[in-house]
Amino acid sequence: AGIVHAPMGKVSFGFEKLIGNIGAFMDTILRLKPPASKGTYLKSIAVSTTMGPGVKVDPAFVKELLS
Repeated sequence: AGIVHAPMGKVSFGFEKLIGNIGAFMDTILRLKPPASKGTYLKSIAVSTTMGPGVKVDPAFVKELLS
């Protein structure tokens, strides 16, 4: 269904290291977008701890934060 789960870091990571990991992950996902894919490729992002509830994040905000 196109859902991707991936660990981004640990509690001991600093803010900059987490942002770097998220940026590298987002770059990889967007780089691997198939050329035939039209429209919105990245519809939603949710961040959570291992067993915690997901918190939805606006994809435009993440792109702006990583710029």
